[in-house]
Amino acid sequence: MDQIDLSELFNHQPYAKKILAKLTESGFQSVIVGGAIRDLLRSYLFDDYEFEPEKTDVDIATSAGLDQIRSNLPNFNFIEVGAKFGVLIAVTPDGKEYEIAQFRSESGYDGRRPNQVKLVGSLEKDIERRDFTVNGLAVDREGKIYDFVDGVEDLKKRVIRAIGDPIARFQEDYLRPLRAIRIACNLDATIEEETYKAIDHLSEGITSISWERINLELFKILETHRSARGMRTSHELGLLEEIFPEMADNEDIPQPEKYHPEGDVLEHSFVALEAADRLDFPPLVKLATFLHDVGKAEAYRRNEGNHLGGHELIGEKLAGKIANRLRLSNKESEKLRWIVGTHMKGSILHKMKQAKQVKLVRYRQKKKFSINRPGERYDYFTSLLQTIIADSEASVHGSDGWLPVLERFTELLLHLQDLEDLGTARKLINGNDLKDLGLPEGRKLGTVLETLHEMIYAGEITKRKEALEEAKIIIQQDGPL
Repeated sequence: MDQIDLSELFNHQPYAKKILAKLTESGFQSVIVGGAIRDLLRSYLFDDYEFEPEKTDVDIATSAGLDQIRSNLPNFNFIEVGAKFGVLIAVTPDGKEYEIAQFRSESGYDGRRPNQVKLVGSLEKDIERRDFTVNGLAVDREGKIYDFVDGVEDLKKRVIRAIGDPIARFQEDYLRPLRAIRIACNLDATIEEETYKAIDHLSEGITSISWERINLELFKILETHRSARGMRTSHELGLLEEIFPEMADNEDIPQPEKYHPEGDVLEHSFVALEAADRLDFPPLVKLATFLHDVGKAEAYRRNEGNHLGGHELIGEKLAGKIANRLRLSNKESEKLRWIVGTHMKGSILHKMKQAKQVKLVRYRQKKKFSINRPGERYDYFTSLLQTIIADSEASVHGSDGWLPVLERFTELLLHLQDLEDLGTARKLINGNDLKDLGLPEGRKLGTVLETLHEMIYAGEITKRKEALEEAKIIIQQDGPL
């Protein structure tokens, strides 16, 4: 294959065509490089892949200098952050960004970035510095393919191969091993033997990379339908131990075979993630699914190998530690910790009293969404439910483990709508009402108010008059108050 039709790409990204045209007509060799070409070619080679040109990042490489790029694109704004490396970000009139880079070679790497950049006039020399053969493809504005590294053939075979010496490529940037796994997951590909060995040899180098960069690659893996494969491969190659040592610690931690014939805790986590992949759950839910039993190794040791009780509370703390390491946002961290710490409680939702069910489902609810959109309104609980589904599908429980939870959640929506119509529990009765009834400020007031609110959540009180009458009865009682 030496020619490809770019019309679909240009129809959705007309400014990419204009940039190529301006630079080419001024006498500069200019091509689209990297992932956009790889993915467009995939749509030609494989019927199971659909190219999405509107979502594609288009990167352009050219023989033009920076001043020549600027002068040929007078209607564009430029972000100059990478200018010292021969890279400009062209911002189009409609706000889209295109990376335009001069042909260059790089040297003096410190395992993260080059210290020296040499401008070259050759596209072939520019390709030689890139990471993998499937990313080393280029196409000019007429659709002519430039392939100096047999990238098309490797794409056909679904093989991830480093360009040149894989050891040298990975020593240049220690994030590339994780990127190789991510691209293999994305392409449903295998990693070529020498490339695989090089990753295995250099896996410890990943810790020299910023966690922000690791986060980006990790979540790109989780976005694929093969993230479980990515995690397994990471474990085989020693990367999992560097990124998730807490999960590697769960290897060989036994579970009751009666419920977990799939194997130890780590194997269960892989299988649960496979279920989440099949069901196309969001990346953060996949991460929560993978980490849901992260506390079992420590629980096993604390309980002297007799049981795994308390693992969810230990796991919640470990999930927070992992979230900090991966530089998750505060919102992402809170949600991850809550899912890991609540997954056992969530799995018995249908066995709880209704008041507790309401509290769990409404945790961090987003009131701007209607109850008719429960996935968005009860975002936290929906993510918890998805984790419970994947967890159950990875054990003998299967649908018996999650279907009663889903059914109860569905039934509960009617009651939640009734509560919505009533207003909040505090509108029916609050602390000031209890003070008016003669109850002084203090512990007893808080306990009475909590009891009344639970009765409202349970549907036992539906009117303010009923709440006040019940309050009078409770205040007059001694009992546990």
